[in-house]
Amino acid sequence: MKKILSYILLTSVLSSCTNLDETLYDRITSENFLQTKEDVYRTFLRTFEHGYWTVQGDQFIMQELPADQFMTPNREGDWYDGGQYIRAHQHTWTSQDGYTSGAWNNLYTGVALATNSLQDIEAIDPAKFNLTVAEQKQFIAELRTMRAWYYLRLFDFYRNIEIITRVKGETQGTTQSTPQETFRFIETELKEALPDLAMKGDAGTELFQGRWTKAGAMTLLARLYLNAKVYINEDHFADCATICRDIVDGKYGNYTIENRWDAPFDWNNDQSPETVFAFPGTFGRSHWQYEGGMYWWMMPYNAPQNYLGFTDWGGSNPRFALQPGRNVDNVEYPFTLGKPFVKFQKYSDDVRLKKYRNLGNNSREGMFLYGYLTYNNNRDTLASTRGYKLYIRDQVGWFKNTPPNQVPADKESNMNHADQNSGVYMLKYPFYRTEDEHKIEADYAEIRLAEVYYTLAECEFRAGNKAKAADLLNRVRKRYYPAGSPSLYPADGSTLTEQELLDEWGREFLGEGRRRTDLIRFNQFNTGTWWDKQPDADSHTSIFPIGFNVLNVSPQLKQNPGY
Repeated sequence: MKKILSYILLTSVLSSCTNLDETLYDRITSENFLQTKEDVYRTFLRTFEHGYWTVQGDQFIMQELPADQFMTPNREGDWYDGGQYIRAHQHTWTSQDGYTSGAWNNLYTGVALATNSLQDIEAIDPAKFNLTVAEQKQFIAELRTMRAWYYLRLFDFYRNIEIITRVKGETQGTTQSTPQETFRFIETELKEALPDLAMKGDAGTELFQGRWTKAGAMTLLARLYLNAKVYINEDHFADCATICRDIVDGKYGNYTIENRWDAPFDWNNDQSPETVFAFPGTFGRSHWQYEGGMYWWMMPYNAPQNYLGFTDWGGSNPRFALQPGRNVDNVEYPFTLGKPFVKFQKYSDDVRLKKYRNLGNNSREGMFLYGYLTYNNNRDTLASTRGYKLYIRDQVGWFKNTPPNQVPADKESNMNHADQNSGVYMLKYPFYRTEDEHKIEADYAEIRLAEVYYTLAECEFRAGNKAKAADLLNRVRKRYYPAGSPSLYPADGSTLTEQELLDEWGREFLGEGRRRTDLIRFNQFNTGTWWDKQPDADSHTSIFPIGFNVLNVSPQLKQNPGY
């Protein structure tokens, strides 16, 4: 078998004894696939579905579990899984941990799909498919943007990556580009795509669900510029701020911040004025953020059917929970990082702090699961699979049946010593009751306008404009607190420190798959201390190793430094 691009090799190529010179009359090939306008749409959209799938699984693990907010501890033997999650937490992963190959292959599959479709659509005569030249250019621009989104994530994870711009007829990958070359490539792709992308408000964009627009592409460019100091040691905060101001000012369409905290994540968020780019989700089709690689396994066993009243899928699994803010004696830990639930409790009138509860008719309150979870008109309380009644704590240990007002004798608290009471759970996207019409219909909001406000606020903060930064943050934060709340930042920004800014990024984007990147940008990922995590000996783990399975089929690739 020929050595070809590693991601295609691992996902697309089959070996057989077929006579390759045989003329096949009953096969669809790249030469005869595009016959109608609908075929063009099919090839255009293929990479979008794959892209939606890549928000969860290995990619989510690599962004959240090495950071200071989420954990997958060993719960009395459950979720030990060969120690892979402990290694993620401790930054001791190796190239043989599956996610190091998985994310590379998953994201490069997206690159290959986008590039294949791009080559297809670039090659057609649009008139033969009842398409205008403008429509063809728009498809091409969206595919370039989609590919840039994959590359930005690969760049962030691995830094030293291949830039693939052709797949048809290619038999092997390329050598790795330098970080500077990759940065310029992504930057150029997004800038060149911009003129041909639609803008929110253009004719037809009211049905533009899950499609890239000018604001979406420019937010990706802002992400690149925001992290440029990390990626290539260049300061692009001023460029980043310019883009964000343009988006906020409506240059790329009219977007606004929602007044209700949960609206950006609710079942009708495809119509939210805060949504810049989202992947469409429905109960009957794609709903990847609701799968076990993300939010579905962010609850105790049996919580969906018993506590939430969502019976369509059976039980859940406590894979992802918040890291603890308190020790076994219920005393807050002294370190500054981590402690996500404590960071929320710092502003005690935050409406998100309510315990999650479905209210019926596609509505809910609260964002967290903690304490006793009662159901059946409070006659029953959720229990663990080992028989003890759950009292979910912002602590980690073996509490078993210990009531909330008592302290267990066992003081051990680490990734290898947790029970099913350990760690608060987050439910950002709702799981409504089975009888509710829109039970899991929320789109996955990959880009929200809130990100643009927070990005601009950070740029202003770094430029010394703390008052402007506080105002921008408060424009989003005010939806979480009552009118006149003291939890809003003072107008002069006097309480806004670098640590508070990092904490606020963590509150707003908790569980949205970006925490590792933010910690690195604030120089805390390798130097910081959080629960069961001491500072690293050096900074080589700020990027991941290229997985062993990838290197095996791609001999032209060189392993990242330190691995």
